[in-house]
Amino acid sequence: MRIGLQVPDFTGAGGAEHLGRQLAAVARTADDAGFDSIAVMDHFFQIGVIGPPEQDMLEAYTTLGYLAGCTSRARLLTLVTGAVYREPGILAKIVTTLDVLSGGRAWLGIGAAWNAEEARGLGIPFPPVAERFERLEETLQICLQMWSADTSPYLGKHYQLERPLNLPPALSVPHPPIMIGGSGERKTLRLVARYGQACNLFPGPELGRKLDVLRAHCEAAGRDYDDIMKTCYFAFDVGERGERVSELTEQLAGLAEMGFGMAIGSVANVWSLRPLEIIGAELIPAVSGL
Repeated sequence: MRIGLQVPDFTGAGGAEHLGRQLAAVARTADDAGFDSIAVMDHFFQIGVIGPPEQDMLEAYTTLGYLAGCTSRARLLTLVTGAVYREPGILAKIVTTLDVLSGGRAWLGIGAAWNAEEARGLGIPFPPVAERFERLEETLQICLQMWSADTSPYLGKHYQLERPLNLPPALSVPHPPIMIGGSGERKTLRLVARYGQACNLFPGPELGRKLDVLRAHCEAAGRDYDDIMKTCYFAFDVGERGERVSELTEQLAGLAEMGFGMAIGSVANVWSLRPLEIIGAELIPAVSGL
């Protein structure tokens, strides 16, 4: 079982003047502690389950580029990119650039996008949900084509690329892994089976059924279900002195038994750094063999 960090809330850094230094400290501590990955949300406004839209929010890929320079081993990704927020050819270049400059540590986390409020607020086109999924699938096709060095024209329903040139190429072989976020059974999990190297699901009583649905989509697509990394969002709260490590270990063991290979999510009191150190010293070794 791998452990990944997501930083969804920047208010604890103490304001914009401290944010760069504090975020670098979080990333370096997580990197040194053995976290497999470091992720940020791809949102421009804060989301409602965390706080009001007026809270501080950094642009995702600028932030990941900064974190690439602050770290040396952790994978870097969004959890997850809104497909309609960037033109797909540009998104492929962005993730490729992150992969090259980080030494092959980029993942493409991606989904159909859902936050109409921020899209309207910033003037981003936000089509109906069916079209967003169509655009998501075309984006996946374009990224994979650009990572294959195929520069022939791409002619889709929504996107037309005359010459999808992508140089320098990504360092990750065969390409930066694609994590598709979401649990929709008819569309999202079908796209995972067809295009993804990883899925990301939220915990809950339906997790087992979601995996069964994914397995069925894999069978229909002729895809080996075991080739897909199953990841689950997880909120890490180890307690002030690590008193909850055993409890979290048991919860992660349950996810591992279901077939999940990674838990990725926020860490309570992350800006103090101490929880990251506790996770690195106690939790990561405890679950590494699961």
